[in-house]
Amino acid sequence: MTSAQQKLAATASPFSLDNNDLYQRWRDQKLKDYPQGLGDLLVEINDPRKLTDKEHAALLQRCQKANMALYASKTGTDPDPEIPLSMGRRFGLQDINKNWLADETGLTSLTVRNEGVRQNYIPYTNRAINWHTDGYYNAANRQIHALNLHVVMQAASGGENQLMDHEIAYILLREKNPDYIRALMGPKAMTIPARIDEGGTVARPEEPGPVFIIMPSGDLHMRYTIRVNNVMWADDALSREALAYLQEILNNPSPYIYRGRLESGMGLVSNNVLHDRAAFTDDATHKRHYYRARYFDRLQGTGIADIYTL
Repeated sequence: MTSAQQKLAATASPFSLDNNDLYQRWRDQKLKDYPQGLGDLLVEINDPRKLTDKEHAALLQRCQKANMALYASKTGTDPDPEIPLSMGRRFGLQDINKNWLADETGLTSLTVRNEGVRQNYIPYTNRAINWHTDGYYNAANRQIHALNLHVVMQAASGGENQLMDHEIAYILLREKNPDYIRALMGPKAMTIPARIDEGGTVARPEEPGPVFIIMPSGDLHMRYTIRVNNVMWADDALSREALAYLQEILNNPSPYIYRGRLESGMGLVSNNVLHDRAAFTDDATHKRHYYRARYFDRLQGTGIADIYTL
C-alpha cells in the first residue's frame, strides 16, 4: 500500500480525527451492549486443540465487541504447547513473535526464574507488572497485534490481571479532549531508549513512535507502558495532560476495567489489549506457569470492516 493509500485509509477510519461523524457512528455501535463484567467475556470450552465451530463463534463474538475473550477449558494443568498454538491458528494467527527468550515453539513460558538471563526481566519474576500493551518497545514494522495467554498452573496466591480494551481507552480520551488523541498520535509521543548489552553493543535501537496508530486497514493499534523508567515521553503541555488523563483512567475504578484471576486450563485471546499483572506467591505445589503467544497479525474477523456498518 502506497503512502497516499495509507493516508486515505486512515481518513476513512473512525479513529481519524478528521472524520467525526464516522467516529460517532462507530462509537455508538461499539458501546451498545458492551460487556459489563469479566463473566461476559468468558466462554466454557472443551479443548482448544479441537475447538468447535460453536465455541469459536462465541469467542469471536466477544473479541469483535471487546477485542478480547476468555476461555475456560478442560485441559487443566496439561503443559502441551499445542493448546495455545492451536487456539492461535483457529483465529488465523500465523506470524508468531519468536523473541530471543521464547521457547523453540515461539511461545514464551512465563515462570519464575532464579538463574540465567531471564531472572533479570520482570515477567520471569513474581513481581507486579503495571499497565502496558505487549511489544511496546518493538520497531514500527514489528508491532504485536495479537496477544494470547494460556494458564498451565496458577500461583498459590495472587497473580490477578486487569484488562481494558484499548479502543475504550481511545474513546474516553477523545470524549474528554480530541487533542489528547492528536498528541498521542504524535510520531515521538513515546520513545523507548536503546537497550545496550553488557559489552556495550546496541541490542535494540531507540524506538520512537506514537501511542495510538491507525493501521492501513483502518483499525486501531496501541503501544503503551505506564512505567516511568526507561521510557521518554513527548515533553509538551498537551502530551503531559493526555498521559496524565490516561493514567487516571487506568488507575481508578471503571466499568471498562475487568479484574480477575485465570486458573489452570483458562486463557485469553486478544488484539493486544491493555493489561497488568499483580504480584504473586508460589509454593511447593503451585508454581505459576503461563504460555504467552505474541503475534504480528490481528485476530481474524475482528477488523472494523468485519464488524461495523458505518
